[in-house]
Amino acid sequence: MIDLRSDTVTRPTPAMRAAMADAEVGDDVYAEDPTVRALEERVAELFGGRHVGLFTPTGVMANQIAVRMSVGPGEELVLDADAHIVAHEDGAAAWHGGVQTRTALSPRGLLEPADVARLLRRGDPYTVGTRAVAVEQTHNRGGGSVYPLEQLAAIRELTSAADVVLHCDGARIWHAHVATGTPLAAYGELFDTLSVCLSKGLGAPAGSVVLLPGDRMPEARRMRHRMGGAMRQAGILAAGGLYALDRHIDRLAEDHAHAALVADRLTEAGLDVAAPETNVVLVLLPEPRPEAAEVAARCRESGVLVSAFGPRLIRLVTHMDVDASACAKAAEVVAVSAV
Repeated sequence: MIDLRSDTVTRPTPAMRAAMADAEVGDDVYAEDPTVRALEERVAELFGGRHVGLFTPTGVMANQIAVRMSVGPGEELVLDADAHIVAHEDGAAAWHGGVQTRTALSPRGLLEPADVARLLRRGDPYTVGTRAVAVEQTHNRGGGSVYPLEQLAAIRELTSAADVVLHCDGARIWHAHVATGTPLAAYGELFDTLSVCLSKGLGAPAGSVVLLPGDRMPEARRMRHRMGGAMRQAGILAAGGLYALDRHIDRLAEDHAHAALVADRLTEAGLDVAAPETNVVLVLLPEPRPEAAEVAARCRESGVLVSAFGPRLIRLVTHMDVDASACAKAAEVVAVSAV
């Protein structure tokens, strides 16, 4: 099967597996796993050293720890209406933290500074106050869209003036870095908290790192424990992340090229395709074409896996486990299946 449902489906390379098998480990609940600590320090250093890192088993947990460090029960988080935190985390902010969300519909999922200015509320005895703003870089439901640095800087200026925390769900921030050349440290300078994922484009089997101010780390570690995310000899997983950071960031440009190839082939076939900025390709299926679920089922029968991302929306995500020829074949199958 050619699997383009997500970049989470990648498998560790033999060399990554060897690095994981050889990892030095300790008890991370006691903060004594040397490989976990090396990963946390490495990620913090990549983003400029303003933060300290905390390894978590999942990106959802990393996001939720960051949100709950800034937004208390009954307080407000502002973000895009299609953000992963509200669309794909099973209401975790409300369920676990009693967090209220206030959202805006944004072009390609990228919050406009004018919308942020409009949505920020100081709060009073009769009004919920905004405690944090979250942005997603790159934006999943926006088709892997990338926030320009100047747009983020404008949002940062607004949140700083309002004494509001700015969080980045950076699950695919590596893609933004490669696509634009923006240094990771420039992103680190902008945000109060970040989460970054190791198991999407970078190809590690599991894990994310949440970046926070150093004085919040004891509270964050306790929050991770409450959520069930405190692991023991987690260095075996962290070693996969370290291996990926050393070897799999620059190669993301290949995934971007493959996404462009898929988009071009589907456009040539007459489909409505959003031009990809990174590794996510969105295909809109207008009437009278079959609905997305039927197209996805037809593709599966022909050996290609894609995501039905809405009633009439197909998503394809390129990654390190599919080469150019596989992507070209997948585009051919989708084009035929969408008729």
